[in-house]
Amino acid sequence: MNDTTAKRKAALWVGAVFLLGAMLGGVLGFLFAHRPVNAANAALSEPERRARRVEQFTHELALSPEQAQQLDAILLQRHAETKVIHDQADLQLEQVRQKGRAQVRAILTPEQLPKFEEFLKRMDEERKRNGPPRP
Repeated sequence: MNDTTAKRKAALWVGAVFLLGAMLGGVLGFLFAHRPVNAANAALSEPERRARRVEQFTHELALSPEQAQQLDAILLQRHAETKVIHDQADLQLEQVRQKGRAQVRAILTPEQLPKFEEFLKRMDEERKRNGPPRP
């Protein structure tokens, strides 16, 4: 094997390793960017998350069993209150969204309307997939 062939082989290997590294970096970057924000808590139900929080407070603050029980009641009440606020906000956001959509529909031609409806369908599906979990 002469010197030129060896250099070409080495260059091909370096290029292949670089290309594989770039591809792996791209895949890992995509997966990292599209992972759930709080995967550990997202899989837990509200009572499980609350119990975990009470356990954390109990450990960190050395709560008595009575304090832990009171904390659980406080967290339960705050959850109920924030859920009402979230539900009201979601309803208001949906009303604004529908008002805007109606306004856009009013300016579109009959040929554009089906395309707009398809566009909205894709947006709604994406929102369902990427929307944050509600308490």
